[in-house]
Amino acid sequence: MLYWLSYLSEGGDFFNLFRYITFRAGAAFFTALIFGFIFGRPLINYLRRVQKKGQPIRDDGPESHLSKAGTPTMGGLLILSALLITTLLWARLDNGYVWIVMLVTAGFAGIGFADDYAKVSKHNTKGVSSRIRMGLGLLIAALAAIAASWLHPDELSNQLALPIFKDVLVNLSFMFIPFAMIVIVGSANAVNLTDGLDGLAIMPVMIAAGTLGVIAYTVGRVDFTEYLGVHHVPGTGEILVFVAALIGGGLGFLWYNAPPAAVFMGDTGSLALGGALGAIAVVTKHEIVLAIVGGLFVVEALSVIIQVLYFKKTGKRVFLMAPIHHHFEKKGWGEAQIVIRFWIISLILALIGLATLKLR
Repeated sequence: MLYWLSYLSEGGDFFNLFRYITFRAGAAFFTALIFGFIFGRPLINYLRRVQKKGQPIRDDGPESHLSKAGTPTMGGLLILSALLITTLLWARLDNGYVWIVMLVTAGFAGIGFADDYAKVSKHNTKGVSSRIRMGLGLLIAALAAIAASWLHPDELSNQLALPIFKDVLVNLSFMFIPFAMIVIVGSANAVNLTDGLDGLAIMPVMIAAGTLGVIAYTVGRVDFTEYLGVHHVPGTGEILVFVAALIGGGLGFLWYNAPPAAVFMGDTGSLALGGALGAIAVVTKHEIVLAIVGGLFVVEALSVIIQVLYFKKTGKRVFLMAPIHHHFEKKGWGEAQIVIRFWIISLILALIGLATLKLR
């Protein structure tokens, strides 16, 4: 919205700054961060008051989690409010890619909110049925994939770009839509599974988002893409503003979510942020790189899939408990130890993902 102030510029004055994505991204970061600091405590107090008993704790989970009973959930509302309001304020609203990412984020936030509300109101861990959640998620992802395919340049539409290999495209044709749906829904659910310890999910989300933001800015600039030998997707640079707002809002939330958490993100936040990562990967044509950058989320999801399939087949477990962060809890690792080590792994994977821009 504030981008339009650049039209008041005659060149070289203050209003000219609003033309630059980097300036607006920096402003978005601080706006979302301040929003989180200002409204974090009032939101937590409100959630604690209306939820009373807080998020239900699973009886079959690690014993240490029972002490967290009474902690309110839906803290993702703080991140999402800061994120969406700030993006509307600082991003160019005539950019279709920004709207795709925002609407995917809001759509998955709605699914997560309904699930959290069902859990809190009934005070059990079941929530909305998995079929309904999956169906709605696939619908949102399908609409986003169709819109992205329509906005992409003709030479990139319905194509899968391979990292490392220069100028290599795989024509998925009509299969691009279901592929993109899997990327978005898979990312949303993988982040959701990772959100099991205080601060565990939000930092890897910010790291992955920051990496994808750099990629979005890079592939949106023709001079950068010519130098690096990556595919140019005009307009994606504006996603950097969204990402900066996400990181600012995420840090504001982490201030209250750091162990011991005053509030949980809930499905409201984890599904929305995971969906946002998937949507950014789809619009920037970096779906495979997302699997590297978000490798921690992939491992968390795979640990659940492996555990379920192996148990059905043999009646035995591969891990002491899934997702895999609970496995390490059962092995005696402290919560802070797991969280910080997973953060380190996320940072390493992000650097590997960024390296794919140059390895051509």
